[in-house]
Amino acid sequence: MEPIVEHGLRLGGVRTRALELEGAGPPLILLHGYADSADTWRLLLDRLRRQGRAAVALDMPGFGEAGHLEAGRPVLEQLDSFAGAAVERWAASGGGRVAIVGNSLGGTTAMRAAERDSDGRIAGVAPVAPAGLGTPSWFAAIQGAPLVKAILNSPVPVPEATLQRAVASTYRVLAFASPRRADPGMVGAFAGHIRSREDLARALATGKRLLPEMKAPFRLERIDCPLLVIWGERDRMVAASGAELIAAALPETRVELLPRCGHCPQVEQPDRVAELLEEFPD
Repeated sequence: MEPIVEHGLRLGGVRTRALELEGAGPPLILLHGYADSADTWRLLLDRLRRQGRAAVALDMPGFGEAGHLEAGRPVLEQLDSFAGAAVERWAASGGGRVAIVGNSLGGTTAMRAAERDSDGRIAGVAPVAPAGLGTPSWFAAIQGAPLVKAILNSPVPVPEATLQRAVASTYRVLAFASPRRADPGMVGAFAGHIRSREDLARALATGKRLLPEMKAPFRLERIDCPLLVIWGERDRMVAASGAELIAAALPETRVELLPRCGHCPQVEQPDRVAELLEEFPD
């Protein structure tokens, strides 16, 4: 079985980090959610490695170890450019086609990439709890979390270890149906990219920039590749009813609702997600 290779590269002029697997099939491009990183896919990558599947997880602009977002330019526009560059790169090395799997904001980016795919290079898209299909309650939940507010309002500097424990605790509560059972390595990886109060403030500022852009980010009628929508039934961040909106607009969409699962199925139920992706796209 091939190892997961971590390396740096530039995509669309943005410095980023990739976790990559060699293997068979159209490469899966894995895009994480808001304030997350490529590390969120490590458990799933391990399952895909056992399947012998080609895949790459990327840090998106503004998050993880990637370069910062440009000021004064719409966030989604920058993510669109980044995703387009990723499709171009891995389609060239994967027989001309790729599939995209994206969680939350990454799911939004994946679906928008499918809308713009005029060359048929995207063989399928699997949005996992994509944001942008209803009232954007996710940001209010993050911004209003007691530990987040306490850090931002602290009159004294907050030690890095204390800050990361607070971020990890907030992530557990908001992202998972069973916070105590969340994989500690994945929780630590999420918190590990927020090392200072400035990092936290920057992430929240990005969220504020995103809010108006997320009110109507889709033109679903433009998507003509297969869609596999995956959603946790106990998602606290983005209502699973969004799957119904996608299916209403695109009746051939396959929808999989995962019981006892929250906003990040790739962390909470990686075996099930890997099973769903094993034959995707057909």
